[in-house]
Amino acid sequence: MLQHGIPVQATKENPYSIDENLFGISVECGILEDPTEAPPADAYQITVDPKDAPDEAETVIITFEKGIPVALNGVEKSPVDLVVELNDLGSKHGVGRLDIIENRVVGIKSREIYEAPSATILHKGHHELEKLVMDKDTFRYKQGLSNQIANMIYDGVWFSPLFNALMAFVDSTQEYISGNVTIELYKGNLKVLSRDSEFSLYNEELATYKEGDKFDHAASIGFIHLYGLPFKTLSEVRNK
Repeated sequence: MLQHGIPVQATKENPYSIDENLFGISVECGILEDPTEAPPADAYQITVDPKDAPDEAETVIITFEKGIPVALNGVEKSPVDLVVELNDLGSKHGVGRLDIIENRVVGIKSREIYEAPSATILHKGHHELEKLVMDKDTFRYKQGLSNQIANMIYDGVWFSPLFNALMAFVDSTQEYISGNVTIELYKGNLKVLSRDSEFSLYNEELATYKEGDKFDHAASIGFIHLYGLPFKTLSEVRNK
C-alpha cells in the first residue's frame, strides 16, 4: 500500500494483524495462530520484555473517585492523560502483556496477544479498592456480573436493555469506591503495597490478633454449629 502513502508493517515472514487504540494493542496472525508456539519477541509492540525491564521497581499511587481514576501520584489527570501516562510507565516495566485464547462470537477459538499496561494497572487498583470498601455479598456478586458484562462488551452488545440494566447496577456499587491504591511495578509484575479510603470497611479492632481485639470469639462456637448443620445432615444421609 506504499503507492497510496499508507505504511504497512506486516511482512510475509511476520504477517501480524495489529489493532491499536488508547487502551491497548492486539496482535494476531502469523506464528501466533499456533497456540503451541510461544510469542516471538517481535510480536510485542510497546512493552519491554520483563527480563529487560529496569532493575529498580517504580511505585504509582492511583486516586479513585466513585470508581473513576482521577489522579496519578497526587496529580489530577484527565482520563486520556492518565491512561497515556500509565501506558508509558507500564510498558517500561513490562506490565500488561496478555497471551489469550479467545472464544469468538461465532464460537470458534482464536489466539491473540494483547498489550494493555494501563488497563492492567487500573483494573488491579480498582479491584483492590472495591475489596476494601464493598460489603462481602455485593463484592462477590459483582465479581460474577463483571465477567458477564465483559463478555457482552466483547460480543458487541453495548446497547441492549440487559447491558443498560447491568451497568445501572454497577454504577450504584461505585458510590463509595473512592480512595488511593499504591502499586509497585517491577519486571512485568504488579504488587499492591497499600490501599486507603474514608469508606473503608476494614476494622482493625475486629481483625487484630493483638490486645484490643473486640471480636467475640465465644460467639463463633454457635456460628460454626449453625453454619455446619446442613452439611452435617447431608453427610449423615449420604453415609447411611
